[in-house]
Amino acid sequence: MSVSLRMLGVTCRHGTVTAVDRVDLDLAAGEHLAVTGTNGSGKSTLLRAILGLHRQTSGLIEVAGVRARGPADWTRRRGEVAWIPQRQAAGRFPLLVRELLASSGHTEQAVDAAEGLGVGGLLDRPLGQLSGGQLQRAYLARALGQVAAGAGMVLADEPTAALDFAGQEQVAAVLAALPVSVVVVTHDRAVVDVCGRVAEMAAGRLRETR
Repeated sequence: MSVSLRMLGVTCRHGTVTAVDRVDLDLAAGEHLAVTGTNGSGKSTLLRAILGLHRQTSGLIEVAGVRARGPADWTRRRGEVAWIPQRQAAGRFPLLVRELLASSGHTEQAVDAAEGLGVGGLLDRPLGQLSGGQLQRAYLARALGQVAAGAGMVLADEPTAALDFAGQEQVAAVLAALPVSVVVVTHDRAVVDVCGRVAEMAAGRLRETR
C-alpha cells in the first residue's frame, strides 16, 4: 500500500555547511516525484534524511503521517521505504547477489525482478565483482522485493547513472509501473518524463517545476 510523505522546514547540515535548506514537500500516496539539480545541491542528503541516515537534520519528516522519534520508529520506516542508494556498497564481506535480494524481505519477487532486469544469472556472484550497471540492477531488484514485502514508497538516488540508453529506458519503465510512492533523484530525462511531478534542487532549496 502506498504511503504519503510530508516534509516541513527540513534542514540538513554537514558540520557548519547547510546542505538542505528549509525544504517543504507534500507527496500524496502513490505520487511519483523526480528531483533534479546539479551535483552538490543537496538531493542525496534529502533522501538520506527521510530514512534517518543523516544525523544533522531538523524539521518535520512524516511517512504515512508518522514522525520517527526513536530507533524502533526508524526501523519501522526502513521497512516502509525501499532504498536504492547512489553509491551501492559492495560490502566489506563478499555478499552474494542472492543474499542482497534475500534482504528485501521477499526473496522470490526480488529474484524474479532480477531475472527481468538481466541479472538473474548472477545470483552467486559477489557484489564486488559486478559492474556499476549490474549493481544498480541488483539494488533495483532488491527494492522491488521490498515493495512486494510491503514497502509503500521507493527512494531512488540516480538509479540509471551507470546504464546505457536501453538500460535507462528499462529502469524508467520499471519505476513508472510501481504502484507505490516514488521519489527519484535523477539527471535522466527518461526517468523525469515518467514522473507526474518534477522538482529542482539548487543550493539546498527545493522548487517544484511540474
